[in-house]
Amino acid sequence: MATVRIFNHHVHATFYWLALADFVLFILSFYLGTYIYFFFEPGGFAKYAGQIPGRALMYSSVTVICLLAMGLYEPRMREGASGVLLRTAGGFVAATLVMASMFYLLPELHLWRGIYVYSAIVAVAANLSNRSLFNRVTDLDQFKRRVLVYGSGEAASTITKTMRRRSDRKGFTIVGFVRVNGEEPLVGNERIINLRQPLAEYAGQTEIDQIVVALDDERDTLPMGELFECRLNGVKVSGLVNFFEEEAGKILVDFVTNTWMAFADGFKSSAASNMAKRCFDVSASFILLMFAWPVMLLAALAIWLEDGFSAPIFFRQKRVGMHGKHFEVLKLRSMSVDAEGDGKARWATTNDSRVTRVGAFIRKTRIDELPQILNVLSGDMAFIGPRPERPEFVEEFEEKIPYYKARHCVKPGITGWAQLCYPYGASEHDARQKLQFDLYYVKNHSLFLDLMIMLNTVEVVLFGKGAR
Repeated sequence: MATVRIFNHHVHATFYWLALADFVLFILSFYLGTYIYFFFEPGGFAKYAGQIPGRALMYSSVTVICLLAMGLYEPRMREGASGVLLRTAGGFVAATLVMASMFYLLPELHLWRGIYVYSAIVAVAANLSNRSLFNRVTDLDQFKRRVLVYGSGEAASTITKTMRRRSDRKGFTIVGFVRVNGEEPLVGNERIINLRQPLAEYAGQTEIDQIVVALDDERDTLPMGELFECRLNGVKVSGLVNFFEEEAGKILVDFVTNTWMAFADGFKSSAASNMAKRCFDVSASFILLMFAWPVMLLAALAIWLEDGFSAPIFFRQKRVGMHGKHFEVLKLRSMSVDAEGDGKARWATTNDSRVTRVGAFIRKTRIDELPQILNVLSGDMAFIGPRPERPEFVEEFEEKIPYYKARHCVKPGITGWAQLCYPYGASEHDARQKLQFDLYYVKNHSLFLDLMIMLNTVEVVLFGKGAR
């Protein structure tokens, strides 16, 4: 399962083939649902046949987008059958609500509700059958890339430590780790290969599709001639950093070099792209505000009822924005008024005693973040971007974590790539891990990636992923 770049973002192509197959199946499901509806009415199907194509396309598009928002086309989804069923049900319910809204706004598109009931029943069955077949096929080694890791030391062990699960290796299988002189094998129970023949010859005999160079020290042990011969023979050769960028959507800060950062594609912006992103931020913020203001009003009332009408509703806190500029982030207050009475900055922890009862709910559902829409409209934040950190933590991280300053090359956001890929961070280790995803966003950000993040944020909110 190869990855392809769409507007700089690396996507697992097979999952988009799954989405395309679902799209076609949903169109056919709509036709079948319409046929079933008119089965006992002679000539009914033929009479309305001209109205079906447009509605079928609309129904299929809306349903695929809703399933995408439920995370059902994400290669890192680790839920079992019950989780898939729950997300599928949520996707079809959301599609029904969206379709109902479209009928209200565009009554000329309306068609009998019975047609959509039959279509949905057929579409659910088709979707689950298609996904079951997809999982069976993609789990076969014959459909996975055969990867050989050149190295077996500390750098190579990063693969075994962070890509342990089957879902992490959905698109490839590791044939083995080549032992290199001077490196002590640290890859656990993985197969270690002691080459006794040229690398290109071994790659040809074992049908290797990709070689990942993961050496602790590449200066004296990198076989450039053999790697070049492998490329000539059609084998893809990648560095460890590029491999993780493509497969895991993150930049390994412990292994990236200044040279790589200087010459890698990405890390660029233009006046046109900045203007397009600003238009996206403002439009998305106004749309969200249009739906979110009643929720914010109810949350404010709940805070008042719990803490009294003299207690503040909003919470302002200094954060670091683009190019290190400080600004005040606005949130609904979720902690007690004197949560940091001594003035010392603290991480939020699991079951934090400072969090109020209302605060626990609005943090879990991300309602406390909604006032940041105003930060976006004022220009201090973007809708999508790295989460803004407190100056006290930023100063500490910039001293200890390589390339931490790079995350401030773009505006911070209400949600971001790191929030989708990593749970809530409450330590230096977590900050380092989240930075790897933030750097991926900074390097590859585009409106396409912003749209993907915005859609998948629905999954984070609905299932409470990473909240504290």
